[in-house]
Amino acid sequence: MAEAFLARDCRLVFTGRSDASVAQALAAPPYAEQPARVLGVACDSADPAALQGLWDAAVERFGRVDYWINNAALMSPRQPFAEQSLETIESVVRTNVVGAMAATRVAIAGMRQQPEGGQVFNFEGFGSDGMVTPGFSVYGTTKAAIRYFARSLAEEFADGPIYTGTLFPGIVITEMITGEREHVSEAQWQRSLRMYEILGDRVETVAPWLVDQVLANRTHGARINWLTRGKAIRRFLAAGVLRRRRPSPFEPQARLEES
Repeated sequence: MAEAFLARDCRLVFTGRSDASVAQALAAPPYAEQPARVLGVACDSADPAALQGLWDAAVERFGRVDYWINNAALMSPRQPFAEQSLETIESVVRTNVVGAMAATRVAIAGMRQQPEGGQVFNFEGFGSDGMVTPGFSVYGTTKAAIRYFARSLAEEFADGPIYTGTLFPGIVITEMITGEREHVSEAQWQRSLRMYEILGDRVETVAPWLVDQVLANRTHGARINWLTRGKAIRRFLAAGVLRRRRPSPFEPQARLEES
């Protein structure tokens, strides 16, 4: 998404949890090629002071913030709830819920000082639409909380210049998904793999679409959803009835353009 914003002539501030990761990204294309339009800041979303520092750095560099997107999240191991450690539960909830709320609070406070307001988006994920599956009790609960949080914000800011909403990318093949293989049996992984082959997409497919929707948004409480119910049904039909193979989302060249 950061690359897509930059490609659309936006000025960009992105974050990583360490100075080293930020420096590594800044030294690579496309960021290294446009240093005047890019700022990288180390920020841990669980640290309120770091979040405020992120806002202050962005405003000092570019004057204002028009779009603020909270993407930081942790996935708990795909295990029964009884096997989850309290440390894991606290860490996931702190990042996915408290961190998102704290970051949203900083952004809203700053945008209230801007005459034209701004827009704040949080990421939904598995569980935010009410779906339940074994092994996702902790992560799914945090995303259900984000959905409620988003609906509450939409009511609170329905009449003002600050817009809030959510992004729902569906199943995007990232390290969060590929790392799942270490925590499940081979049979479980094969079942999941079949689902990912049907419903999954690559980051390079989904991210630019999300960015276009964000930039075009003028709706309070917008829910920008890539993998709609209708799209999922069509894919299952294509896979099970029509026998039409989609490019695998795990293949580097795979890219599906869908509205």
